[in-house]
Amino acid sequence: MQTRKKYIFLTFLTSWLLLFFFGREQLRRFAFFPIRNVAARRTWPRWVDRTILHSFAEPRELQGSGDTTQPSPHARRLAQLNASQGSRCRMESCFDASRCQNGFKVFTYPREHGEPMSESYSKILNSIERSRYYTPHPEEACLFVLSIDTLDRDPLSAHYVHSVEQRIRSFPLWNGGRNHLIFNLYAGTWPNYTEELGFDIGHAMLAKASFHSKNFRPGFDISIPLFPKEHPQRGGQSGWLNHNSVPPKKKYLLVFKGKRYLTGIGSGTRNALHHIHNGRDIVSLTTCRHGKDWERHKDTRCDQDNVDYEKFDYQELLHNSTFCIIPRGRRLGSFRFLEALQAACIPVLLSDGWELPFSEAIDWGKAAVMGSERLLLQIPSAIRCISPERVLAFQQQTQFLWDAYFSSVDKIVHTTLEVIRDRLLLHRSRSRFLWNTLPGGLLALPDFSTHLGDFPFYYLQHGSSPSDKFTALLRVAPPLGTLSQPTLKLIQAVSRSQYCAQILVLWSCEKPLPPRQTWPQTAVPLTIIQGRTKLSDRFFPYSAIGTDAVLSLDEHTSLSTSEVDFAFVVWRSFPERIVGFSAWSHFWDPEQKRWGYTSRWTNKLSIVLTTAAFYHRYYHSLFTEYLPSGLRELVDSLAACEDILMNLLVAAVTKLPPIKVTQWKQHKEAVSQPQQDCLNQLVDWFGSMPLVSSQLRLDPVLFKDQVSVLRKKYRYLEKP
Repeated sequence: MQTRKKYIFLTFLTSWLLLFFFGREQLRRFAFFPIRNVAARRTWPRWVDRTILHSFAEPRELQGSGDTTQPSPHARRLAQLNASQGSRCRMESCFDASRCQNGFKVFTYPREHGEPMSESYSKILNSIERSRYYTPHPEEACLFVLSIDTLDRDPLSAHYVHSVEQRIRSFPLWNGGRNHLIFNLYAGTWPNYTEELGFDIGHAMLAKASFHSKNFRPGFDISIPLFPKEHPQRGGQSGWLNHNSVPPKKKYLLVFKGKRYLTGIGSGTRNALHHIHNGRDIVSLTTCRHGKDWERHKDTRCDQDNVDYEKFDYQELLHNSTFCIIPRGRRLGSFRFLEALQAACIPVLLSDGWELPFSEAIDWGKAAVMGSERLLLQIPSAIRCISPERVLAFQQQTQFLWDAYFSSVDKIVHTTLEVIRDRLLLHRSRSRFLWNTLPGGLLALPDFSTHLGDFPFYYLQHGSSPSDKFTALLRVAPPLGTLSQPTLKLIQAVSRSQYCAQILVLWSCEKPLPPRQTWPQTAVPLTIIQGRTKLSDRFFPYSAIGTDAVLSLDEHTSLSTSEVDFAFVVWRSFPERIVGFSAWSHFWDPEQKRWGYTSRWTNKLSIVLTTAAFYHRYYHSLFTEYLPSGLRELVDSLAACEDILMNLLVAAVTKLPPIKVTQWKQHKEAVSQPQQDCLNQLVDWFGSMPLVSSQLRLDPVLFKDQVSVLRKKYRYLEKP
């Protein structure tokens, strides 16, 4: 009986508990649960997780007092959609690719008279306007760039431009920012330095420095490096790692010298750097002597830090250290990032959340050490474990990346544009291998090919060789329209080569073509191409060229079959270079302070004339598609200027000199003053002198040795 009562009591108690927890709203209807100030006690909803509620309404709206003067939840949601639609932009949703069907062209807005513009933004616009991407016609443009300086969006800066949003909305081409690219180096201000620009970018893409990964829109925005206003427009200084001068171990392992922030964002990381300083192979120096009120905030370490700071020279530390600490400052990016790359000082990054420059294309794991601000004390032991072989690979990659993408404003801007172009043409985009291997993505044109074996640079990595035949391209421009006897002999000599696949004759004369029967009989196909009188036409990428090698010839050239055979065999061992016969050398004239070159027979050479030279057919595409039309117009107006431009282009790509081979007949050509002018104008466009001097000449085995000619393969190369 007692057990039965116990079960009844437990059942009754359980029922009341269930009713209390799951049905108390219904219980309040009874008199013994009076309703007293329910609204004051209501806490629904108990969760305020924005990830759950943000798509419908703000939590404060659900917990508000129902003020009818506030916008309705639906109206608030529409406003949020309009404000945040740009944050979800992708190329598929916010970019009109139909405007790019006729090619990737960029239009810059006309600059208004008296418009304030920083030196850096002026360089960016100049880089676009002097490039092959530029078009002055907006109807042809795929991409638009504002003439309003948006680089510095710190309201406290002297370069801050006001009323940007009102101005851009008045532009007829703005279209909500669609197909627009906005450049920015500095965003936000004291104390938080957020990434706000102070205006709504709409559907525009953002090329921005110090990009945080949480604000970065992958596949749409582009992270660019922070560069100073003194950064060169084009060319730029070379890296500090010289050939054959790599020290196995530098004086310092890890260095840093810079500001220390006492308060505010970025102060935590730099304040902790003194913990790893040992004064021997790790030097970490900071100073708090900066800003107007540093003395008011200085701590107990400031005085001693300032004394130690003056004991070391920053440039000396860069030159003599293997690794360089790159901590965040007020913003995520830093000038010292590019400084370390140029100095071959491997960057050790301490900037959590930083979207590294051009991370879409560049594999930074091959050139930098990714550290963590929270694990600073583990950095020294981590980098000590890196093998010397990998350290050297890191250093070499820093030099490649610096020269290929960061040494000038031109390269930074052109890399930005090429990354966008690759997004639009995925079927003809560069692989990460092309972006991260010499000569780099800017010089590996995807319009030519996306297959590694088609370029002259990757035969070793690809495990292949260039084709075993060549195409002879002979430019003929007889003033009277008739073929000369030396031209006929040249065609016959080249056609007898065992490596010749075909001969293309570029008829660059206004006179009509001679009758077919006047052309010589050849063992290989002979094709006549009707060209123009322009000198640059000899480097046009003609579709008839079906071999990797091109033998460029002039009607006044005299070659034997043995010379052609030997030069081609040499070229197959150096397919990325120009291999030829007649050579010049360049020099610097200190009195006139200009470049010059000479055809005198010396022990040095840096130019091989393309009137008789082998090179890869890819250089025809580079010459025509990579170089701006203005350079081709220049070479068309000056004699022999096309030879110089092709040599400058190949040297700029390969960083190697041409190769001279022996020749039966010695030719000496005079150099005129207009040709000297041509060289200096071309060097000005490149930004530096790319030519590389060499003392190498390749001769056949047993060349001019006192042995029987029957033992010599190229016996006809020697004078009888």
